[in-house]
Amino acid sequence: MPGPGYYWIGKEEEKELLDLIQARYLFRYGDPKDPAFKHRVKTLEEEVERKFGVKHALAVSSGTSALITAMAAAGLGPGDEVIVPGYTFIASMSSVIFNNAVPVLAEVDDSLTLDPADVEARITPHTRAVLAVHMIGNPCDLDRLGAIAKKHDLLLLEDAAQAFGGSYHGRRLGTIGRLGAYSFNIFKTINAGDGGMVVTDDAGLYERAFGYHDQGHLPLRMGVEVGQRSVIGQNFRMNELSAAVLVAQFRKLDALIERLTALKTRFKKQILGLPGLEFRRLNDPEGECHTLLTVFLPDRRRADAAAQKLGTTTVAHSGWHVYNNMENILGMKTINPKNNPLKHPLYKGRAEYRKGMLPKTDGLLERAINISVGVVDRGLGSAFGINLESSDAEVDAQAQTFRKVVEQL
Repeated sequence: MPGPGYYWIGKEEEKELLDLIQARYLFRYGDPKDPAFKHRVKTLEEEVERKFGVKHALAVSSGTSALITAMAAAGLGPGDEVIVPGYTFIASMSSVIFNNAVPVLAEVDDSLTLDPADVEARITPHTRAVLAVHMIGNPCDLDRLGAIAKKHDLLLLEDAAQAFGGSYHGRRLGTIGRLGAYSFNIFKTINAGDGGMVVTDDAGLYERAFGYHDQGHLPLRMGVEVGQRSVIGQNFRMNELSAAVLVAQFRKLDALIERLTALKTRFKKQILGLPGLEFRRLNDPEGECHTLLTVFLPDRRRADAAAQKLGTTTVAHSGWHVYNNMENILGMKTINPKNNPLKHPLYKGRAEYRKGMLPKTDGLLERAINISVGVVDRGLGSAFGINLESSDAEVDAQAQTFRKVVEQL
């Protein structure tokens, strides 16, 4: 089930944790006057800011809390619609709902990211934002989505939970929209079991995000226990333990992506030219994270047959990343029915949720198989493939297994 970072947890992470245990400061806010306090959360934020070229990074407790915080900071709320893809992790939709706004589901194209033409067709007078989800490491078409957002005066937000370390035309994913969100759970590029981050170049949005993630405190709380509270907030803080692991993992990021790229290139070369086989289109081949290799078979029957022989499933049947399988979203099953954003008096739109409502997305996912390169996850349909520790011989063997299965269809 793990993602890339899992395989490279080693002595560096162990040392970070041991140093932290010896210092005994596990809370984000230690004594700034005590040289034993390690400032690992702050260190992580500062290293991401420098490496990614973004002005503000805010470490939080999970990718979901990062999305909720980003949307809260952006001012989304009752009556607002946010366009999200029908192929994404459920948090991309639930985070909208937690802000009392309404997710509007849109089609993906053959990149398995938002279809810009369909996004524009779904804009209504109630639309406030577009959530660009860089699904399974592939950047969205941010040029077209950005142009659409500008044309219609919408916020462009980025969900880069599955694409940490990726880029689009040289700029890091997550840093291009008004706010971006990352995730650091076990399935992601780097991981600390759980964790997340919000990034933005806007100082005002950063201050709002900081207050929301920490009971309304201003960023000045970095060294001050009691200070002015700007808003009523949550407790989405990251602790020093998670940050310590992530500092070590983050310093391996370039090497991780280099290894993923080499593995994927070797595997892909051996299945090129198979009759009827197509590869997912990449909006920026230089910027993807290479965690998965997604292929399309000519039709659903052959895709199902191939997946069964490989011991996996097509993407359509993979689980929690496909809108058809999200019965709690389709039924808007908020824990308190009074919090259903569709029934809020400020909402005047007509968003709907039903199985089969995105035929283009359904057709693509029924023909798609995800081959693991760095993320082994049945929930993504990537139970077959390789991982960071695979030898050249193991990569070659798996590639030949795939070839034989497809050739015998």
